Amino acid sequence: MPGRVNNEGKPVTIYDIAREAGVSASTVSRALNGSNRVSAGTKRRIMDLVERYNFRPNALAQGLAEARSRLIGIVVADIRNPYYAELFFYCEKAAQEAGYIVVVFNQPKGGGMAEQIRMLEKMLTLQMEAVILIDGMVSRLVSDVEYVDEVNRIMDYMPVIISGKLDGTRCRVVRVDHIKSIEVLMEHLISLGHRDIALLGGYMDILGTYEKAVHYRQILRRNGILYRPNLISEQGDYDGDGGYKLMNQMLDAGVSMTAVIAVNDMVATGVVKCLNERGYRIPEDISVVGCDNTLAGMITPRLTSVGYDYEEMGRILIETALSAIRGEKGEMLRMIEPVLMPGGSTGRAPEVR
Repeated sequence: MPGRVNNEGKPVTIYDIAREAGVSASTVSRALNGSNRVSAGTKRRIMDLVERYNFRPNALAQGLAEARSRLIGIVVADIRNPYYAELFFYCEKAAQEAGYIVVVFNQPKGGGMAEQIRMLEKMLTLQMEAVILIDGMVSRLVSDVEYVDEVNRIMDYMPVIISGKLDGTRCRVVRVDHIKSIEVLMEHLISLGHRDIALLGGYMDILGTYEKAVHYRQILRRNGILYRPNLISEQGDYDGDGGYKLMNQMLDAGVSMTAVIAVNDMVATGVVKCLNERGYRIPEDISVVGCDNTLAGMITPRLTSVGYDYEEMGRILIETALSAIRGEKGEMLRMIEPVLMPGGSTGRAPEVR
């Protein structure tokens, strides 16, 4: 019995099946070959169409559908942030060494879930072999159910690696150890005699910021230092303007401090600008530290910050993606350890000199 024809009167192809099933041609090919990389529901939908159209795959077309794109998509929260730019650079380097090309999808400030879902759909259309999600929706403290469902659907067709957390998925995770980061910074400042330490920047519904805030309080308690709620900001952007605004608000409120921890180096630039304008000496009056070591050398005095081995993180992200593409079992969680990078922006607390 000959195969049926499509709307143009031509024989049904593997691409027609893929289009009607809402999947890629390579997914159809994998389903026909019995691959376990296709979910049961997707395979059933494809096989129902195959039976309906009495489809018999052309060997050449099936081979083309199975051809690997050697593309890996990377979604970043905002490429203008030097943290993401640095990380993308080393992801690209590692991918090129493995014979792959990375394509960055930038989600500008203000982009939400709908925008990220649109990007994921675009990656399916472009037949990416894997996708890496860096922050954005995967940095939320509470995972959005609709987004989780979308990512699980995407994972029927390609692996998804994330830099945060996404409850309800089996995504492999490569992320910075934010808890260790705040411990390193706090220990550094406390060793210099600081007890009135402010924590500025970020939002408490973001995983990394929340972890820093929770462990900031634990470290104070562990060292017998009274927690002062007015020394921590609960709402603030992750850029220089945010740091500038929060620092001004704290000083206007008459809050006393001897040190400030900025949640990232961009926030630290705003903190330093504010302190300079208001006549504070760094570090003689107030010490300042950042977190990510991306702008430390551009601040005067040089910013003390915790840094990460971005080359190693980029390599691990790409290796994790390639392992998932090959269907290999691997670690579900890889943590990137921070390292203190001392600069001239920290010194002994004024009262202990």
